[in-house]
Amino acid sequence: MPEQSTSPVAISPATGRAALLVIFLTVFIDLLGFGIVLPVMPRQAEPYLVALGLSPLAIGAVIGVLFSTFSLMQFLFSPLWGRLSDRVGRRPLLLLSLAGSVVFYALYAVAVTVPTDPVPSRERAALAIGLMLLSRIGAGIAGASVGTAAAVIADCTTPQNRARGMALIGIAFGGGFTLGPLIAYFGLALFRQQPWGVGAIASALSLVALLIAIAVFRETRPAGAAGERRRSGLGRMASVLAMPAVGSLVLVYFLSIVAFANFEATLARLTESAFGMNDNDNFLVFAFIGLMLLLAGGAYRPLAKRFPEQRMLAAGIGLLIVGLGLLGLIAWWVYRDPAAGSSRGLMVLFYVAAAVAVTGFACVNPSVSALISRQADAARQGEVLGVNQSFASLGRIIGPFCGSFLFGLHPSHVLPFVVAVAVLVVVAFLAVRLRASVSAGDTPAGGASLH
Repeated sequence: MPEQSTSPVAISPATGRAALLVIFLTVFIDLLGFGIVLPVMPRQAEPYLVALGLSPLAIGAVIGVLFSTFSLMQFLFSPLWGRLSDRVGRRPLLLLSLAGSVVFYALYAVAVTVPTDPVPSRERAALAIGLMLLSRIGAGIAGASVGTAAAVIADCTTPQNRARGMALIGIAFGGGFTLGPLIAYFGLALFRQQPWGVGAIASALSLVALLIAIAVFRETRPAGAAGERRRSGLGRMASVLAMPAVGSLVLVYFLSIVAFANFEATLARLTESAFGMNDNDNFLVFAFIGLMLLLAGGAYRPLAKRFPEQRMLAAGIGLLIVGLGLLGLIAWWVYRDPAAGSSRGLMVLFYVAAAVAVTGFACVNPSVSALISRQADAARQGEVLGVNQSFASLGRIIGPFCGSFLFGLHPSHVLPFVVAVAVLVVVAFLAVRLRASVSAGDTPAGGASLH
């Protein structure tokens, strides 16, 4: 059955502003909850895993599963959330997403209160780990609404302003990533180091966002606008990837995230091996990374007024190559001269390289989302952007695994950065070909020109 092109529902400026505010809060609090739980989850899970009698290798594997399950659920459910939002509207799906975050972060708080004093029984330890895994699965499913959030931005912005709107997601990511660990640190102090504190804080913040969304968010997409489709889920995904330029853009985004995730997954290990940083030092490094994401996302919006998305995408890829290449050079430098790790100049170079890489990623993210959105039919914004976020989640599974594996293959720890730069060279080649094809006059399915 052929797809039907449907015009978006008329949106007043006030409704559009309220929708964008809710989208910002939804993504921000999703990342805030993720950042709150992330720093403490390994420490909170380890006593239960020890009580189960697992080896150190098995303990690491289970903790890895707890981490990757979140992204795996986003990979599986992002297209589904997007398709449903095209059919029943954005509002029900976003409210359901926020409600799910409330429930599953609260479940995490329950899981870590299973007694560990003096030593938990195997049954209680298994219950705690099972509840933690269930909470990560549920939080990942609830957090799979980023594609739907991007679709709301597409509903509320003109094609010319789409990239500036998509940059709000990057700003929300940066803000959540920056403040999450800070809130976890001070929240645990507030609750006198009670283990349930982090889950309770994340759940409470999600509840605040849910109440705001109920009060101010109005539908930006009419229910049933997408029409009926008989293809299977895989068939729908294939049809999205077959759209002009969309498949290439999704591949560019996927490979960019794989490369950047090599950096994210190995950052704490690199700072320890190169500079001898402890946990508190790394806490500040991650806060710096989040702050740079926040600032770069804010700087992107005025730049998007002056430069087309294709040029911003090319600049982002170039900055990623330079930043990750410099980090690889730093790793090699310290390997050849361990005394260099105490050099203030090398430390400054490390922060500059990290800032350049993060700024590059902050340019790639909204540029790709805006280009994909402008290629998609108005009736399929949620589905198309959901597929893009699904592959982004897959990149966040593959990238950390590859980076962690490559980090230990050579004592210089340079391989993750070498591979990341090589992947980005492929991305640059794809982007050049894509730019030529777009410049040749490809027109979005919904009828708006990319120019």
